[in-house]
Amino acid sequence: MSSPVAAPSDRARALVRGAYDLHVHVAPDIIPRRIDDVSLAHRFAETGMAGFALKSHYAPTAERAAVVRGVVRDVDVLGAVVLNSAVGGMNPVAVEVAARAGARIVWLPTFDAFNETAGRVPPPTGTRLPVWAQLQHELRADGIDTPAVAIIDDSGRLLPEVVDVLRVIARHQLVLATGHLSRDEIFTVVAAAADLGTTDIVVTHPEFPSQDLSVSDQLELLAHGVVLERCLTPSLTGRVSFERVIEATRETGPEHTFLSSDLGQAANPPVEDGLAHFADRFLDAGFDDEEVHTMAVVNTRRLALGTARALAGSTSHAKEHR
Repeated sequence: MSSPVAAPSDRARALVRGAYDLHVHVAPDIIPRRIDDVSLAHRFAETGMAGFALKSHYAPTAERAAVVRGVVRDVDVLGAVVLNSAVGGMNPVAVEVAARAGARIVWLPTFDAFNETAGRVPPPTGTRLPVWAQLQHELRADGIDTPAVAIIDDSGRLLPEVVDVLRVIARHQLVLATGHLSRDEIFTVVAAAADLGTTDIVVTHPEFPSQDLSVSDQLELLAHGVVLERCLTPSLTGRVSFERVIEATRETGPEHTFLSSDLGQAANPPVEDGLAHFADRFLDAGFDDEEVHTMAVVNTRRLALGTARALAGSTSHAKEHR
């Protein structure tokens, strides 16, 4: 559980106006969430945020995003699909259908990644499991297995179905996010996706314990044109130190980083405050306004909208904050 967090500063609020939060977990969901998607869209409109991406570990969200956009027309809500067992794992049909429904982001396996074991391995006595892991154990007790989703074979090569998924992502020019894959899986997938023509590749929270990518790893991945996602929640909850995230960002460069909240958990701060909270952390660490604006607004808009539309829209926002 996170500690209480002060309200974001006015400076930070101004710097993140026009941003997208590309990683939120909100209701409706089968895990309790702090807020629902329509209510969050209203709050984003009130705070001057451009939009957010709906991430569900269990179900595609493109159709749901379209409904929210119809209700709150001033906020751009994006759909996604996460390739966990609930959608068939590395299922190119699920990706194709999501793309045709308007999804923007495809996450590779998260809690069903091979190296994310909390939901499959009995915990040590006294260990408090994450809510998602508790649910996996409940499903298994009811006779419903959620197996790990394989990415590579014993020789380290991508499985054929993974290549099929990457081809669909490239054809529709979706954003590919690496989810909770291991270091070696990330390197293999990123290289293949880039070779197949995917232009928007996100390395999901590289400092998170199940990824644990060093700065040298992150620098090496930049050669494939990736963008590095820095998430607020892992640091709020003590999984990753803010100092490590800030130092890695300093070493790899704000131009290669975007900020997301990863918020929506019932015990965590309001989702609409997430990017501004994060902006304050970076400002306190010595990053300037332009660097923070790049990470929070310019880069999130590029991923959300595609390069041409994002650049057209971000110039006016940048002028407002300088």
